[in-house]
Amino acid sequence: MQNNLSNIPQEYKPISPWGYFGYQILFMIPVIGFIFLLVFALGGTSNVNLKNFARSYFCILVLVLVIAVVVAVLSGIYASAATRPY
Repeated sequence: MQNNLSNIPQEYKPISPWGYFGYQILFMIPVIGFIFLLVFALGGTSNVNLKNFARSYFCILVLVLVIAVVVAVLSGIYASAATRPY
């Protein structure tokens, strides 16, 4: 049985590995990439695979941001406690 991608509807067409790489590079551009990320994640594309990739990238971005804030707060608390005289 031959795998024929021409019978797949446009909204379910798979993204190639280079396509994922390109979208990841696009999403890493500071302002423009974030705008494209939000557009694709919130339904600016009919391709389900691209929409799900953008949503997962956004979730990871939020998770990394939360972890960075927690580390910054904890290190600030630790630094202020370390400089306090006993």
